[in-house]
Parts: sequence; structure tokens; C-alpha cells
Amino acid sequence: MAQRIIGLTGGIATGKSSVAAYLESRYELPILDADLYARDAVKPGSVALTNIVHRYGAEILLANGHLDRKQLGNIVFNDKSERAWLEGQIHPYVRERILSTQRQLANPVIVTVVPLLFEAKLTDLVTEIWVVVCSEEQQCQRLMQRDSISQSQAEARVASQMPMMEKASRGTVVLYNDADCPYLYVQVDQAIN
Repeated sequence: MAQRIIGLTGGIATGKSSVAAYLESRYELPILDADLYARDAVKPGSVALTNIVHRYGAEILLANGHLDRKQLGNIVFNDKSERAWLEGQIHPYVRERILSTQRQLANPVIVTVVPLLFEAKLTDLVTEIWVVVCSEEQQCQRLMQRDSISQSQAEARVASQMPMMEKASRGTVVLYNDADCPYLYVQVDQAIN
């Protein structure tokens, strides 16, 4: 039987992590997280981090030599061309890590969490696409709370991504996260079964 590879995506702060954590704990599914691979891509000594420092200067680093993600976010979330350049540094590494990890797993179902699944053109790595959606207002509120950023910063980050309804229209399954977690989990249970 062919492996079922769920591509879990959605806008920033829509609840992808909640869905992934539920799938991992309730169904014991392996979770591949593109965000973790992206962080790994820019670790000290990496080619990507070297390129980032060359482009933006050493001020883009924290005192410990790690990338200042907040400062980098302020640059790329306000400039489409800079965001595209950065994604060009990171996405090939993320693609390779996802592919190599998927090949190593014999599980019948794998969950691959990729916030930029469509934007990074990684849809070929999955067999179905689940899109987590919520209102833009909720997205901004969650983002402001989670990342301790201003309303305008949150709006810029939401606006930098593909519109939510466009993602939803491309999905196999749409999970609505406008209510509480139990409602979200009922939808996940229906989708997995």
C-alpha cells in the first residue's frame, strides 16, 4: 500500500502546530516540521547563514553567533524581493531534509508540516494537503500574543503570505480553527479516518 503523506499547511498562526501535536499524540504519527529544518539551515557555520551575513552584515547575528530571526523578519516581511532571496537560501535545504526523512520512514501515514507548502513549491512531496484556516483578525491576535509584536508587524507578516482562501482552495482538507480545540480535533479525527 502506498504511503499516505499529509502536507499540513496554512497561514501563520492558524494552528498548524496544534493539529500536528494532536496527530502525534492521538495517532502516534511521525511529524516532519519544515520550520525545524529551516532553523537548521541557518545554524552557525552553515552556507545559508554565511550568505545571510554577507548580504545583511554581522548586525543580523545575536551575540552567540546565531541568526537574529526577529531582525531578519523585520527585513523580509516588509520586502518581497528580500523574502524571495532568503527563501532561495533555505528552501532547497528544507526540501532535501524532508525528502531524505520521508524515505527513511516506513510508517503508512506521515505528517509533513510546511507553512509555505505552496509558495515553496513542495506540494510534490505530499499525497494530500490539509489547510488550517482562521480569520485574519484571529491570526493577527495570535501572532501578536505568540511573538510579542505590534499589530502592524502582525499584519505585515500575514500579508506577506499567500491569501488564506487561496491556500484553502488548493487543499484536499480544510480545517477551521476559529472556535476551540475540541472542535478542531473533531475535524482532524474525521480527516484522518
